Amino acid sequence: MGRLISPRRRLTICGLIAGVAVLAGCRGRNAVNSDQPYAREVADAIPTIERGTGLKFKRAPVLRTQTHDQVRAFLEQRFKDEVTDQQIAGEQIFYRRLGLIPDTLDLRRFLIDLLTEQVIGFYDPHTKVLYVVDSAPKDEVGFVISHELVHALQDQYMNLDSIQNVRGESDRMLAAQAVIEGQATLVPLMAAFGAGAELPGGWDRVRDMIRNSHSSDMAVFRSAPMMLQETLIFPYLSGAEFMRQFETRRPGQQPYGSNMPTSTEQILHPSTYFAAKAAQPLAIAFPAPRSGKVMYEDDMGEFGTRLFLFQFLQDQNAAIRVAAGWAGDRYEVVHFPSGDGIAWLTFWQSAVQAAEYGSNVEQVIGRRFDQPTARETKAGKAYEVNGRSITLWGGTVAGRPAVLYTDLPAGISSSVIEVSKVDVR
Repeated sequence: MGRLISPRRRLTICGLIAGVAVLAGCRGRNAVNSDQPYAREVADAIPTIERGTGLKFKRAPVLRTQTHDQVRAFLEQRFKDEVTDQQIAGEQIFYRRLGLIPDTLDLRRFLIDLLTEQVIGFYDPHTKVLYVVDSAPKDEVGFVISHELVHALQDQYMNLDSIQNVRGESDRMLAAQAVIEGQATLVPLMAAFGAGAELPGGWDRVRDMIRNSHSSDMAVFRSAPMMLQETLIFPYLSGAEFMRQFETRRPGQQPYGSNMPTSTEQILHPSTYFAAKAAQPLAIAFPAPRSGKVMYEDDMGEFGTRLFLFQFLQDQNAAIRVAAGWAGDRYEVVHFPSGDGIAWLTFWQSAVQAAEYGSNVEQVIGRRFDQPTARETKAGKAYEVNGRSITLWGGTVAGRPAVLYTDLPAGISSSVIEVSKVDVR
């Protein structure tokens, strides 16, 4: 809300500014310094935030203002410090090969533009200072400060830096981000409107407010590929819904530390989190490819898989239903002398769900590439498209239903990925 974005590392960014909305604060002898900007707003918000979270602030808040240009400089520096060229290049290749972003989109530059447009307040976890953009709309500053104060408590009761520095587990990162942003969104909302009953439309109205707060009057956001838009909103929207259920089912507790959700599956389907034994995604490790060099690897999660299907099928219900069978995934970007390729291996809860997913991916390929002709091979259905070889294989890996999608330079066989040697736990 309040146009405050803490991006996620699914774009190598999930956690890059996981503390972009964290502020430290307290009351009593460590009271807010009245000389600080927005001191009254901070002082007024602290008791409400403490009641809403059930936590007490340990340290006094430090709040300063910055110009829009200073915010951009901050974002550029954080990208430089925390996102390697290999990471951003790897994710850019992967998303291009899946058709989720245009081939011409410079992911690093676009994300900096997008976040600069969105941010009107952020917290730097290194300096422990909350910044509010000096041009922030007056009617939004109060909510942004409240949002940041919730992050202050989170930073004081868990290590946000350790969360944001996880590598190669984007789905886990996004789930953690959903808790962080979801709580920081829900607490001020419930303080303002109660449990949603006073809002016209109830919780549906809350969801609309969250979504609209990130898209209204924002040209860069409106131009962003659907994948980036939805990924940006997910921690706030789905995270707030998850936290609403958490507070109902586990009052007085916090979803921090060992209680942190481990996948977007748990955020999208809270029953998998609250079960006696929470559903855990499979841990997947590829063997070294027979040729080429792995330059990047990560996962998509149920949410990313859902977006991939929706991007081309434009059927929300089908995308949700099919992706709900997800049990784990892993992808890698491999560099060959003739170009770069990707291999994406997904696991499913049943053979029927794996087959349904495979059938949907066939439809995706058909719509993306104007119904290309498929050849049946030992490695699966093969398509020759735009000088590249795309292969879709379904079967079992380590006794579990799986689907392998590869997009490789022409002349390189999908057997470069030895699925029989994939380690699954």
